[in-house]
Amino acid sequence: MDTRRAAILYQPPGLVPFAQAWRWQRQLQQRLLAEPQALEAVLLLQHQPCYTLGRGASTEHLRFDPADPPLPLFRIDRGGEVTHHAPGQLVLYPVLDLQRHGADLHRYLRDLEQVVIDLLLAELDLVAERSAGFTGVWLEGRKVAALGVGARRWISQHGLALNVDCSLEGYAAIVPCGIAQRPVGRLADWRPGLRAAALAPQLLERFSARFGLALRPPLPAEALEAAWDSDPRAGIGAA
Repeated sequence: MDTRRAAILYQPPGLVPFAQAWRWQRQLQQRLLAEPQALEAVLLLQHQPCYTLGRGASTEHLRFDPADPPLPLFRIDRGGEVTHHAPGQLVLYPVLDLQRHGADLHRYLRDLEQVVIDLLLAELDLVAERSAGFTGVWLEGRKVAALGVGARRWISQHGLALNVDCSLEGYAAIVPCGIAQRPVGRLADWRPGLRAAALAPQLLERFSARFGLALRPPLPAEALEAAWDSDPRAGIGAA
């Protein structure tokens, strides 16, 4: 008997502007806040290039003027420092009721890390690890997955970003996650030819197993709002 709880999976096609994905997360979060018995949801997507800063992140980790960023820059309501999103990076945004998953943010972060660790070992035969005192997942000293989450009344948003075959060029303009001594990597450095789209189903499988969820497509009544136009070079605080 399948004891997993149903949850809604959203996989928008194409590259998604960060502002749109953030708006979708808040829409899904509000749905759960308004209807405590509603289904949880997961967004899996790839972003247009951008930078995001956590709510308490320091602009000292930017190697550019935040008033004139080379890419769209957003300060958002997650923990952590600055990070970079780009095509070829799988971004997983779970909108969960964490009271159904232990009501512990630290445990939630460790579970998200374990999703990536399990994925890399099972699918790519790569032994990834955590780094004491930091959040994320590393391979041979290079950070391949960044995590940053937020929650409102235990309803989560934001999540993890896994570098698969993305360009790393954009990281040169920041101190990624505020960790100057730790370089960033991507899985294609270890497995040439690997593409983000090819790894997406396995990432969802590992996530579903870890959190006891059975993912299904949205019904018409569960559709996300239509895409909306936003300034592609919006500044800090935009969305």
